[in-house]
Amino acid sequence: MSLTAAAETPTGHDSVPAVSFDAHPDSYRHLRLEIDGEIARIVLQVDENGGLVPGYELKLNSYDLGVDIELYDAVQRLRFEHPEVRAVVITGGLDKVFCAGANIRMLAQSSHPWKVNFCKFTNETRNGIEDATANSGQTYIAAVNGTAAGGGYELALACEHIILIDDGSSAVSLPEVPLLAVLPGTGGLTRVVDKRGVRKDLADVFATKSEGVRGTTAVEWKLVDEAVPRSRFEETVRRRAQEFAARSTRPRDAKGVTLTPLERTITADRIAYRHVTAELDREQGIVAITLRGPEEDAPQTVDGIHDLGADFWPLALTRELDDLILRLRTNELEAGTWVFRTRGDLGRVLAYDDLLAVHADDWLVNEIRHYLKRTLKRLDVTSRSLIALIEPGSCFAGPLLEVVLACDRSYMLEGTFEDDPDAEPARIVLTGANFGLYPMGNDLTRLQSRFYGEPGRVERLRELTGRPLEAAEAAELGLVTFAFDDIDWEDEVRIALEERTSLSPDALTGMEANHRFVGPETVETKIFGRLSAWQNWIFQRPNAAGPDGALRKYGTGLKAAYDRKRV
Repeated sequence: MSLTAAAETPTGHDSVPAVSFDAHPDSYRHLRLEIDGEIARIVLQVDENGGLVPGYELKLNSYDLGVDIELYDAVQRLRFEHPEVRAVVITGGLDKVFCAGANIRMLAQSSHPWKVNFCKFTNETRNGIEDATANSGQTYIAAVNGTAAGGGYELALACEHIILIDDGSSAVSLPEVPLLAVLPGTGGLTRVVDKRGVRKDLADVFATKSEGVRGTTAVEWKLVDEAVPRSRFEETVRRRAQEFAARSTRPRDAKGVTLTPLERTITADRIAYRHVTAELDREQGIVAITLRGPEEDAPQTVDGIHDLGADFWPLALTRELDDLILRLRTNELEAGTWVFRTRGDLGRVLAYDDLLAVHADDWLVNEIRHYLKRTLKRLDVTSRSLIALIEPGSCFAGPLLEVVLACDRSYMLEGTFEDDPDAEPARIVLTGANFGLYPMGNDLTRLQSRFYGEPGRVERLRELTGRPLEAAEAAELGLVTFAFDDIDWEDEVRIALEERTSLSPDALTGMEANHRFVGPETVETKIFGRLSAWQNWIFQRPNAAGPDGALRKYGTGLKAAYDRKRV
């Protein structure tokens, strides 16, 4: 099994090779991870010839999916393997270049699904950087040592503090609108106004000014926090990192947990890990995903959690589910319906949930919980129909019940199957974890989103915490969509899946995205909803992607030919 972010066997979809999301600092091609006590540095030095697929050169620290896979891995490892790190500096490893953003040649030659999945993963990685600053005591600082254009500036925007070198030439810019006829698709437009508070008229000038903004003007417009002469740049970056590190609550003497390589077996129609299995029916476009509960009893102490490390069930399961979501989302484009089941001991799942609650102040428990939160969010924004089947032997409780609540529909068997009458009926269990530990991108819990029009319902459900609920009661409470007995179960599930797979994938994607996120808008929902929807549409328009569009003409010396009609 490869540990690198390398292409594996072709999928047959759009001639794009299957992608592995495995990475390790020992095999990074595009960045260096440097640890110096409580301060870490991620140095971006992209290998021009290291593109994930052929056809382009990654010049000027431009990036593709392979670069972002390494960045995602580095952020994860800092959180789990280096609890001593309290501040992280991201900087460029090339002279006078921070990052030129997403590689234009890569975008121009890529299929639409590839572009969409690339932008989505990139957004999730940027959100993970912000999450580390907010919840892990690892504050990210962008040391912009040269030009930061497009996605390069968007990478800086994900950091808490931006220091721009003031050398008369280095600038920050979002040149997508004037040069490429697309949008800054990894959160740039949103973070400029919502996060950094740039005035909308200045943001308008900035986003249409291809050369960007330099020095003190960038500070005045709030595009960066500091502009520092080259002679004092490194000293200022070091001092700021030390200041942020001094404020961190990260433990100074904790021992990290090694994120060992994932063990998986991949065949033509199956991806199997220790705790997660996916069976692919490509003819029907369905993936049957089974999450298995813990095989062993929960450890008795927090030391037991640390001793197990990456083998601790909640962490192991989350890593496998995260990897599976990414692989299916990128490599299996026509498998549009994901069906979730669980198998395992309900009591053991509850014991692990209790253990996490008791030791919530432990740094590793905190990281595991936030990792599961981010993985569930990844599921929320995945453009697949999500269906949960709750049957005897299921263990949908607490954190695993969040998967049911994330699904577009859920079906629960009432009673038992005729051929196994001695089995225990299916039950689900609400725990404290369902009332705030794993919020969605809209900052609501999945219960709050489910019952958005009935806020009192959630508080009444809180009274049922810890009580096993069988199908009829779960349906009456609105926690599952339908409850069927053994006579109707097979036909009802079959018909539901057949109907789902017969519908337009485009219409389903739009419908699901609208239903899943109710209530308030946040920076995150705007990035994945409003911004992404427009970017996806613009990515297909002739003005951007056509033979005479800006993406195709970029770098040729020829101007794009625009259809001037506003639509």
